[in-house]
Amino acid sequence: MRLALGAVAAAVGAFVLFFALAGGGGAGEPESWERVASMPQRRSYVAATQIGEDIYTAGGMVGDTGRPLATFTRYDAAADRWETLPQLPEPTRAAAAAAVGETLYVLGGTTAAGNTAQVWAFDGVRWSARAPLPSARFNHSAIAVGDEIYVLGGYRGGRELRDVLVYDARADSWRRSTPLPEPNHAFDAVLLRGEIWMVGGRRGEEVLREVRILDPRSGLWRDGPTMPQPMELLGAAVAGDEIHAVWESTYQIYDATRGRWRAGPTPGVTRHALSAFVAAGALYAVAGCTTALRDSPVVERLQL
Repeated sequence: MRLALGAVAAAVGAFVLFFALAGGGGAGEPESWERVASMPQRRSYVAATQIGEDIYTAGGMVGDTGRPLATFTRYDAAADRWETLPQLPEPTRAAAAAAVGETLYVLGGTTAAGNTAQVWAFDGVRWSARAPLPSARFNHSAIAVGDEIYVLGGYRGGRELRDVLVYDARADSWRRSTPLPEPNHAFDAVLLRGEIWMVGGRRGEEVLREVRILDPRSGLWRDGPTMPQPMELLGAAVAGDEIHAVWESTYQIYDATRGRWRAGPTPGVTRHALSAFVAAGALYAVAGCTTALRDSPVVERLQL
């Protein structure tokens, strides 16, 4: 019993040390995750985005086989209910998604035939093809800024990419923006105070603590606040002036007002290749693959 209590004390001490180094917490800090309605199908590496309070997940794969999926679902956060929608025209994994207005876009990824540059748009009723990416990629991120979608980095041909490609939804056309400072993939991107924040990722064998910030108006990149812990294949979301980043058993929160990171409560399900969203006043962790390469249908919610 003494040994067990010592291990617990050490674990608690390590958490407290990380918490202190990360800047401590604030009033009203969330306490614990809870499970809500599970996804209709377990999957990871989905293309996911949000329209209003609804979370959409398209494609993905079965983690223990790598088989790409065409599944397309919507989660109503207010009602805690999933709905199955018309399938993607082609099964695709490790794509990216973003929404402009009421139209959802799925960009790139990998199909049974290999990496793809295909772009699909869903208008609430049906899917249609749009102008393809200038080049194929997967493990990239997409973020909507007004009527444009920024597609950042990714992976192709055994290497990480630096490209930043910008899709004009009105003109159905592409242009290039300032490349990433360094190649990167398996990161996530969010929009905070009108700027694109690229969080974590992987370069070669290194899992990254990097944060890079792009000002879409000037096209200039700058370094952001380095994370206390490295993260890849993470899910990130914005709540007010905070970035919430979740990966495996690590949950880190950046407070832009105070300019510091802190640790959040450990998720109940340890998983990578997940997505995170803020809806109806809560943070949601959706989809993902466990360390045993077993996908999880579990959806976790943390009231903020």
